[in-house]
Amino acid sequence: MVSLLYPVPLNPTRGVFVEDHVLLLKEMGHDVKVVNPLPRMPKYAEARRSTMMGVSKAPRAWKHQGVDILVPRFFALPDHPYPRLTASSIARRAGWVEKNLGSWRPDIIVCHTLWPVAGLAQRLAQRWNCPWVGVVHGHDFDVGLTLKGVGGRIEDSASACAALVCASQRLTETANNLANPPGRVETIPCVTAIDKEWRRPVAPMKKAWQKEPIDILFPADPRRPEKRHLLALQTGEVLEARGWMVGITSLRHQPRNIVYDRMLTADVTLITSKREAGPLVARESLLCGTPVVSVDVGEVARYLPSSWVRAEDPEELADGIEAALRTGWREEETVEERLRFASAEAVTQAWNELLASLVS
Repeated sequence: MVSLLYPVPLNPTRGVFVEDHVLLLKEMGHDVKVVNPLPRMPKYAEARRSTMMGVSKAPRAWKHQGVDILVPRFFALPDHPYPRLTASSIARRAGWVEKNLGSWRPDIIVCHTLWPVAGLAQRLAQRWNCPWVGVVHGHDFDVGLTLKGVGGRIEDSASACAALVCASQRLTETANNLANPPGRVETIPCVTAIDKEWRRPVAPMKKAWQKEPIDILFPADPRRPEKRHLLALQTGEVLEARGWMVGITSLRHQPRNIVYDRMLTADVTLITSKREAGPLVARESLLCGTPVVSVDVGEVARYLPSSWVRAEDPEELADGIEAALRTGWREEETVEERLRFASAEAVTQAWNELLASLVS
């Protein structure tokens, strides 16, 4: 597994969706090792983006959840003003990776996110004469394709892999509409696996209407501009103007048991992001019994009740929150049935079929 995103010792919540995939592959019986290329950066640079927390002090090699992880370092400037330099720097780490793996060699390389680590995955696949699979979660297509000097490299990587896996149907459509589309594109979502101890039904709110405080969960780091924390705050102000007492809880770098606990205690989860692939937190929140009100982003319209998916307007989102609190889940399908496409069983079967077809 090659990925730019993966937990590091000082930030175990980083890239947990990739970690989920690694653990799923291990449960399927595969021997998995992770190559997690990270940029060389000083400690103070972590403050520029919350997803970089803990990156500067990550060790060159360590073990996490029983998985060996190699961390080659590459040169990159913020926002990649010199993409050729970044791509060259990361591709040159192939020899270091090969040396540190010793005699161990994979049958398949899976590369989560294409830019900038696909160059390393492709170089390793050529050296070891094995297929490699690219996985797109959103940023590569939603942002990367628009960046000067980067978009073309992402398209080239998408076309070069043996198969491109997209986390949503929307991303699959984008891949198929590229000037030089990949030869094989599959849609496989991130797995949504919540233990039974955390699962609850999505029921109507039991608190007295506008008489007791409600807690809105904003499931992201407010410092990330694409999550639009301001829109969530404005929605809370609208609700307060209607007579509600509102508290807003945000998630930063909490471990998963804390995240699930926040979902269990919140009255509603509010998603205001500009871009998302799933998002995974929406599916997790539903399984934890907390209704989700969201702007129309990612695939939320696929599984949320229509009255919970609203326009990017505080009044509209406030209406959605009141509807969710009043009714709970009233769809004909249960939450588990609606989210079956992202269950461990469905995702395992999809990856089994894909990997088997590439090594047969």
